[in-house]
Amino acid sequence: MASSLHKRYIVHPYKFNLWIGIVSMVMIFAAFTSAYVVKKGDTRTWEHIHLPSIFTTATIVIVISSLFMHAAYMAFKKGALNLYRGFIVTAFILGAGFLTLQIQGWNTLVNEGHGLTDNVAGSFIYVISGAHFIHVVGGVIALMVFAVRAFTRLKTTESDLMKTNTINIEVMATYWHFVDFLWVYLYFFFLLNR
Repeated sequence: MASSLHKRYIVHPYKFNLWIGIVSMVMIFAAFTSAYVVKKGDTRTWEHIHLPSIFTTATIVIVISSLFMHAAYMAFKKGALNLYRGFIVTAFILGAGFLTLQIQGWNTLVNEGHGLTDNVAGSFIYVISGAHFIHVVGGVIALMVFAVRAFTRLKTTESDLMKTNTINIEVMATYWHFVDFLWVYLYFFFLLNR
């Protein structure tokens, strides 16, 4: 009944809500990065900060995680349950690894004398990367739910998997690709605007 109800929509409500959320996030991070550029112009208070190399590692990890998320989505669509399980668990582990690397990156900044309130540039890095961190936490929690469900709620046969609605995994994949792309943008933004 619910699936037939959604057939009348041009865009599924889950996708529509996701895209509204993505547009909102783009506006927030555009505002953050714009404020960063404007404040950087005030050379009296701005201190150039070298981005720790661990952020490079975190960027590689989140890109690889996005590849595994895509592979999980494709495996789900094809009904390859075992592949889906492996890929979704790997995407979750890499997502959690990204969060760990982010925390280590912040610790490195603190050890180099760039705490949250030590200078304006450092404050921006913490606020912007921290806001992104929160969005990734939400994604990692969702990935964990998908990974658990892959082993508990999905049946063991591929035909049963094919009967499962793919909209949830599609929305998850879209969100995960977005936060991954957003971090890549922020990473290069920080590198080019020190």
